[in-house]
Amino acid sequence: MKLLTNELLKRFEEVGSQEEVDTGDKIIIAKYFNPTGAGTWYATEYDPENKEFFGFVTMGMIDDQDAEWGYFSLAELEGYVGAFGLGIERDLHFGEKKFSEVRQ
Repeated sequence: MKLLTNELLKRFEEVGSQEEVDTGDKIIIAKYFNPTGAGTWYATEYDPENKEFFGFVTMGMIDDQDAEWGYFSLAELEGYVGAFGLGIERDLHFGEKKFSEVRQ
């Protein structure tokens, strides 16, 4: 599965930096998940030069102690191989949402 499409690249560019946006109002543009284990990545920004996302990452529930904002790389997501040889997937049914809508 292609994790970063041209359409997503364009959308990340259109939205740009959300550094000055309140946490609840940050727009999540893409959601990635581990289909065979823990891990969900909610991407709000993407730097094509460094091939890094910025967003919210959780290894369990969205409100658990292992959830935090930070950077994660496209290479890490693409290189992960989990149970049954499955990798990280992009949620094809996820529509852009404000972070406050995801936390409900």
